Amino acid sequence: MTGAPPGPLDGVRVVELGGIGPTPFAGMYLAELGADVVRVDRPDESNPLAVAGGLRRSRPSIVVDLKDEAGRAVVQRLVDEADVLLEGYRPGVVERLGLGPEECLARNPRLVLARMTGWGQTGPWAGRAGHDITYAAVSGTLHTFGPAERPVVPVPLIGDFAGGSMYVVAGVLAALVARGTTGRGQVVDAAMVDGAAHLLTMVHALVGAGAWQDERAANLLDGGAPFYDVYECADGRFVAVGALEPAFWAELVHGLGVAVEGEQYDVAAWPAHRAAFSAAFRSRTRDEWAAAFEGTDACVAPVLSLTEAPHHPHLVARGTFAPGPGGTLVPRTGPRLSGTPVRDPGPEPAPGADTTAYLLAHGFSADEVAALRAAGTVVQT
Repeated sequence: MTGAPPGPLDGVRVVELGGIGPTPFAGMYLAELGADVVRVDRPDESNPLAVAGGLRRSRPSIVVDLKDEAGRAVVQRLVDEADVLLEGYRPGVVERLGLGPEECLARNPRLVLARMTGWGQTGPWAGRAGHDITYAAVSGTLHTFGPAERPVVPVPLIGDFAGGSMYVVAGVLAALVARGTTGRGQVVDAAMVDGAAHLLTMVHALVGAGAWQDERAANLLDGGAPFYDVYECADGRFVAVGALEPAFWAELVHGLGVAVEGEQYDVAAWPAHRAAFSAAFRSRTRDEWAAAFEGTDACVAPVLSLTEAPHHPHLVARGTFAPGPGGTLVPRTGPRLSGTPVRDPGPEPAPGADTTAYLLAHGFSADEVAALRAAGTVVQT
């Protein structure tokens, strides 16, 4: 991003092979941490998730035909000078393109080859198709979401972005740190199913200790407890309650103005507590309850919609959202760093918008670029 202040990954060059969902999120994240990331898109990309969805921002795009031997040679030249190759294809695809670990690490031993897949590079399901919901299902995570009767469908955060993007970025950062000691790169095998499973570490420990029932809505943190749940209000909107500690529970009960019998953790009293809380919350609107609990430690918060959230006073004060295209608001990258701030969201270029300029800036001559464009090997839009 020309003109952007140096970030914590300033000087790190990343070649991202274009894809959908988790891979572009990881590329966006690395770019906003300050890395020099280029997205390599395919000609005539038609998948709407690849050209929309807000994940193309903050880095240039070049279009290269990887089915063409000359196109693969273009990407190989970029990878030869890169610190990271980020790809999200099924196992074996980059090998068939001549961009696999054996070839790339032989030419560039310092390269970190970050590979993100749903099922990983090994195992009987490695070559199988999948999506967030299937990775969440097999990892056990989906089993924990929803009422007792059935799991619910979450938006694709568990496998794709939490278990996928964030883990591959962590792997890249770890491999770059290790390279500082060893002088050599390595392969990062980030499987979304692994990440989704790892996110459940605490729950697995509680199951092993006999402190968590292996069923939904039966535990302290899954809606089983009346003081950790979501309640409907008079206007049909909702508040979230997370009054786990006794002091917070006391403020919740006081703020609701209800009389309850039995102690907070008396499971036998939970049905009566839930009934009292439900009736109380249905007596006012969501925003009336939000105002009533403002300034307290009852751990009550309004459940905001996607359009409401960017305007919450706390998020406005922190600058959690930034101006986006067409007057929209988009989330900023976190966390905050005091010495090398992360970058604000940048523009979202169309596929191939930066092909000529990027190649000229990264070792290709004007004649080479002109010939590649004439042959259709690369595309400038």
